[in-house]
Amino acid sequence: MEQQTNLPSPENIMKIGTGFWASKILLTAVSFQLFTRLAEKKTMKAKDIKNMLGLKCTDRNVYDFLDALTVFGFLKREGILDTAVYSNTLDADAFLDKNKPSYIGGILEMMNNRLYGFWGSLGEGLLTGLPQNEAKRSEDFFGLIYQDPEKLKEFTSAMSGIQMGNFMAFAQEFDFTKYKTLIDVGGSAGLLSLMVAKHNVHMHCTSFDLPPVEPIANATIQQFGLSDRVNAASGDFFTMPIPKADVVVMGNILHDWNEENKVSLMRKAYDALPAGGAFVAIEGIIDDERKQNVFGMMMSLNMLIETGTGFDYTFADFNRWANIVGFKSTSLLPLAGPSSAAIAYK
Repeated sequence: MEQQTNLPSPENIMKIGTGFWASKILLTAVSFQLFTRLAEKKTMKAKDIKNMLGLKCTDRNVYDFLDALTVFGFLKREGILDTAVYSNTLDADAFLDKNKPSYIGGILEMMNNRLYGFWGSLGEGLLTGLPQNEAKRSEDFFGLIYQDPEKLKEFTSAMSGIQMGNFMAFAQEFDFTKYKTLIDVGGSAGLLSLMVAKHNVHMHCTSFDLPPVEPIANATIQQFGLSDRVNAASGDFFTMPIPKADVVVMGNILHDWNEENKVSLMRKAYDALPAGGAFVAIEGIIDDERKQNVFGMMMSLNMLIETGTGFDYTFADFNRWANIVGFKSTSLLPLAGPSSAAIAYK
């Protein structure tokens, strides 16, 4: 009898439906700084990890926690249960050790501390079209961040973390031979400027953000030892012109705003560029058919949660706005994972 292969399966339904379980396991491990501590020790037994983290649950709970992280690909394990010895995988060691400059856990920390709870109100956001973050308490999210040094530090670390792989790829894949200067608008901790300067020794870069961010960027610049070619500058890109440069970059900036403000920011970038200059938007650009880049769609929903009117977009959208502003041509440069650089040339 021929076996049927097209029977319905609940596998994907349950995988997605319980996805928050997997997410919370990773976010909790990051909040415990598990990967940072493991990087220091190299290898540890489950019992020692339990004691180090001060866990009061049963040993079996600890095994489940660590073994789930192993199945997910974040930990390596030798032995089993009470004989198991754990260590970081290559990816976890590179990107989840807080003591390494390649650490991207800042965005995961913010997801755990803020977004995990707010996403519980996604349905309300879709029904009302209103943000579901601090704004529900009549508080200005960005205002709160820039008033509180600890919140600002967490936010800049988050923005750096989510984009670090993209910055590294852009610095090495984009052709900078025709350019000498770059300004990163909304540059946060300055990592994009630093990556570009590190991999392109002729480039001089400026990280441009609001005044409270400048000390954070300066500290990062000093850490990398590139203050001869990278500097931080302060200003509000909505109320003042963008400083002149050969390349203007916005990483995870356009998606914060509605279409009118997106076009306005692209026009400001156009005005800052010389003929032949390039405007670059680094984000989770959604594929034009809207069938593949689900990360971009989820990030767009995150903009609903955070801003109410912001959204992520396709390359076709970007082309339309670039045409409105007056850019001569565009191109799309794939970067790390689901993100790309949408580029418009003046």
